[in-house]
Amino acid sequence: MSAPDTAAFVKEYQENGFAVAERLFDPSEVDELNTAITQILNVPDIGSVAEVEPGDNGMARRIWSPTKQHTAFEQAAAHPALLDHVEALIGPDILFHYSKLHLKAPQVGSVVDWHQDFSYYPHTNTDLVTALVYLDDTTTENSALQVIPGSHKRGLADHYVDGYFRGKVAGADAPDPALAVPLEAPAGSVVFIHCLLLHYSSTNNSDRYRRAFLPAYRAADAYPIHFGAHAGHNEPGVRLLRGSVSDTARVEPGTWRLPLAERPFGSLFQLQEGIDKAETAATTGYATLEEAK
Repeated sequence: MSAPDTAAFVKEYQENGFAVAERLFDPSEVDELNTAITQILNVPDIGSVAEVEPGDNGMARRIWSPTKQHTAFEQAAAHPALLDHVEALIGPDILFHYSKLHLKAPQVGSVVDWHQDFSYYPHTNTDLVTALVYLDDTTTENSALQVIPGSHKRGLADHYVDGYFRGKVAGADAPDPALAVPLEAPAGSVVFIHCLLLHYSSTNNSDRYRRAFLPAYRAADAYPIHFGAHAGHNEPGVRLLRGSVSDTARVEPGTWRLPLAERPFGSLFQLQEGIDKAETAATTGYATLEEAK
């Protein structure tokens, strides 16, 4: 990015909690990533490599750690232009945190309720950013990400329901949908999301996919403050992508409620959808209240 472009990009992120870089990945790179998705899912049992839509074992909705499943995603997460944008936002010492793929199928696409990413993995500071890479042309109709601009400045909202962490902001604390802004952009565009930005996505009401690759990053001096099952699942894959490691944790003032769920769960979807689904979920998820005792 040129200096003026960098300044505008950083200002947008600081003021709104998000910034969009259109067509950061060129069409050939997008095609390569979509081909990689097809290759990952080309197995007899899709459930062995992906989380499926409820009631449809043949329809994937999420692929966890695609960077571990295909080299195309590992390379995309370290894309120099992508890291240039991340560096502008959180500094020169960049750790890869984790990755996932959301696959919003036509006329399906599970809802992701209002939440802040930081609620799932509180750290010593908030220099954590997720890069949502649109792999399809994305509009409101096929479930563009919806955000509340400036909500990252309000601290951490309550993500508890009935005394347990449920990974969503519900009830009186839920944002007014009228304030939501859809982030529409062409394939190859990247939405950079502050870890405290309130955001959600609806079902996909179109006849088109809305696939998105989400690599997440953090500053090297941001350390987990709750080493529950989620951090335990992610930390082995954390690696330095740029700059230097830090032997010092930078600590921001604040109060962060810990993500203590009622029982283990396999994903954001399963946690938000309810205990009845979580009871049968894969337990690659977060800390339970019982584990914290």
